Amino acid sequence: MNYKDYYAILGVPKTSAEKDIKSAYRKLARKWHPDANPDNARAAEEKFKDIQEAYEVLGDPEKRRKYDVLGSDWQRAAREAEQQRSYRAQQTADFGNFGGFGNAGASAGPSGFSDFFDMFFSGIGRRPAAGPSGFNSPPQRGEDLESTIELSLHDAFEGGKKSVTLQVEDICQRCHGTGTDRNRICTQCHGTGRVRETKKFDVTIPRGVRDGQRIRLTGQGASGPNNGPRGDLYLIVHLVGDEHYERKGDDLYLDLPVSIYDLILGAEVRVPTMNGDVTMTIPAGTQNNKMLRLSGKGMPKLKDGGYGDEYVRLIGQLPTNLTDKEQKLFRELAGLRNGKR
Repeated sequence: MNYKDYYAILGVPKTSAEKDIKSAYRKLARKWHPDANPDNARAAEEKFKDIQEAYEVLGDPEKRRKYDVLGSDWQRAAREAEQQRSYRAQQTADFGNFGGFGNAGASAGPSGFSDFFDMFFSGIGRRPAAGPSGFNSPPQRGEDLESTIELSLHDAFEGGKKSVTLQVEDICQRCHGTGTDRNRICTQCHGTGRVRETKKFDVTIPRGVRDGQRIRLTGQGASGPNNGPRGDLYLIVHLVGDEHYERKGDDLYLDLPVSIYDLILGAEVRVPTMNGDVTMTIPAGTQNNKMLRLSGKGMPKLKDGGYGDEYVRLIGQLPTNLTDKEQKLFRELAGLRNGKR
């Protein structure tokens, strides 16, 4: 029987917090999941079993304490554990005829893990599967989950109801999140304790929602252990780029091509906004790249109400393919301007 360095298997230091161990386990479990390695399924399954075994110990405070205490003295502890196992086996034989009491403390069978695990940790701190009321731990609230929802700028402007289909993780209903079923690796979740499901949600999009903000769906998270209430699902908003607008806070920025004649002589031009086109006046003598503001034509403000502004940058377009007459007129205009100097 060989000593197994569970910390090395999960790639974490011995000082790791519980959440870091859990995070490392989930990352490795996804990487070495047999279904994710169809070309090397047998080797992946063995690696996956080692990862599951390591988390079964390091993810349980009681087992982890015992493992840390063993340290380099594990061989002596193994001999003592074997003596205790033999003693319990003898008790089982001696009391086997007394109404079944001889099974108290006896092993339920192979755990599906290594001999090293069975020697030290079988039956210690095992997370119980859900069962009849009164025979398991009390119901616990499920974990909160996170996913991403992609929205267009117009979706964020309009807000309202939106139906989305997402893949989310949930507790495996076969093993109730323990990763083991009847002392073997669960065939439903392959030991991870979680499965990915495709679900449809009706989401209320707040008007003016920003990139990176979270939308909470109460009670749509992971199932709670032992029939506990579900956690919440948080949708992280990702706004896809818009071909016309750049958003800064609640304000919108738009580049509008106009002719140089509009800039020189002034004009009324049509400008797109999130609510449709509006008419904007360009004053005579406006410089190229001048920024004009359309008050209240930006994004809805989440907290204060009202709207941001829309800023329109005027991009002067020079005429091309000038005729001889047009070139002559421009020369005359240039001469007039030079004469003023």
